[in-house]
Amino acid sequence: MNTISLMLLISTALSTILIVLNFWLAQIHTDQEKLSPYECGFDPLGSARLPFSVRFFLVAILFLLFDLEIALLLPLPWATQLQSPTSTLTWTAIMITLLTLGLIYEWIQGGLEWAE
Repeated sequence: MNTISLMLLISTALSTILIVLNFWLAQIHTDQEKLSPYECGFDPLGSARLPFSVRFFLVAILFLLFDLEIALLLPLPWATQLQSPTSTLTWTAIMITLLTLGLIYEWIQGGLEWAE
């Protein structure tokens, strides 16, 4: 099995696992707030000069950080054609592991929670 086939197999398996976990763990509770057209969390009839929550900026920075790291992984399919694809896949696995550990840490610390 060549490297490209292995990468396709791993990415397909990982995508399938994540989709199944999403459907299995999703909490679907509709209420009046979720059904309203305003998703920003502010009262649409109130003042437009309300300050943003610091948590909004924290989530935005976390999104940019993880988005940037994933953008660094985009050249991976072409990098597997190098002289040593094993080292490329090893460094990629290390990077994904570090990203996962960072996400778990932020989740445990409550950095992704809006309610206090």
